[in-house]
Amino acid sequence: MTNIAQHLEPHLPRLRRYAHSLVRNAPAADDLVQSTILRALEKQHHYRVDTNLHGWLMTIMHNEHANEVRRQMRIPSHVTADALEKVGTRSTQDAVVELREIRNAVARLPVNQRELLLLHSVDGLRYDEIAARIGIPLGTVQSRIWRARTTLRALLADPKTKLGLAHQGRPQQAEMWVN
Repeated sequence: MTNIAQHLEPHLPRLRRYAHSLVRNAPAADDLVQSTILRALEKQHHYRVDTNLHGWLMTIMHNEHANEVRRQMRIPSHVTADALEKVGTRSTQDAVVELREIRNAVARLPVNQRELLLLHSVDGLRYDEIAARIGIPLGTVQSRIWRARTTLRALLADPKTKLGLAHQGRPQQAEMWVN
C-alpha cells in the first residue's frame, strides 16, 4: 500500500476540466473535485499501484457525480405558484383544437389561395413546382400564398371569427354559495 496523496497534484487540472464538463458550473465543479480527492484519500487502500491513477480518479469523480445527481432527485423541490404555471408540458387537447381551428380558417380562404397554400404547406411543393403544375406564373403563386398566410393570421387573430384558442370562451366557474 502506498500513500497516493503525493501523486494527486498532477491530475488536478484534468479533474477540474472533467468536473466542469459534468456540472457546467465552476463552484460546483470545484466541489466535485474536492469530494473526489477526499474519496480517493479515504479509499486509497483500494488503489493498486500498478494501475492507472488518473483513470481511477476519473471513475471516482464519475461515481461521485452520479451519486449527487441521484441524491438531488430524491430531495423534494419547492416551486412557487408562479413557477408552476411554467412547469410541465402543454395539454394535448389544445393541439387538437388548434388544428381544428386552423382547418376551419383554411376552409374560409378563397379557393385559389387555399389550393396553392395546401400544395405548398401540406404537400411540400416548392413555388416553382406549384407554378408548373397549375400552369400559372411563379409571381402569382408567391403572391397568392402570401395573401393566404396573411388572411389566415388575420382570421386567427380576429375575435369576431371565433377561431383560435385565444378567442374561444372559457367555461364559467361555478359560483360557491355560502349560507
